[in-house]
Amino acid sequence: MRSPGLTDDGEASMAAQISLRLPEPLLKRLNQEARRRRLRRSDLVRQALEAFLDGGRILGTDRPYDRVRDLVGRLSGGPPDLGERHREYLLDLIRDRR
Repeated sequence: MRSPGLTDDGEASMAAQISLRLPEPLLKRLNQEARRRRLRRSDLVRQALEAFLDGGRILGTDRPYDRVRDLVGRLSGGPPDLGERHREYLLDLIRDRR
C-alpha cells in the first residue's frame, strides 16, 4: 500500500499548482539554497512550507515571552527579591570586583 500523496513509484503527487511573487533578495537566497542542496526550487519551497505548517514559526510574529518561554522557571536559587533590587545587586558585584 502506498503512502497518501505519493504515486506508486514513491514520487509526490501534485494536486494543485500555485504561483507567487518574491522580492529579488529572497529569490536570490532561494536560488542559492536550492543549488547548495541540489534541489529544485519548488522542492525547497515545498519542504519549507511543510516544516512551517508542522510547527515552524514566522520570524517576527512571536511575542518576546514566546522566545524565552522554555527558560522561565528553569533557574533556582539566588536572592528572592532580585526582580525588585537587581540594580543594587549589580552595583554590589561591580564594587566587589574592584
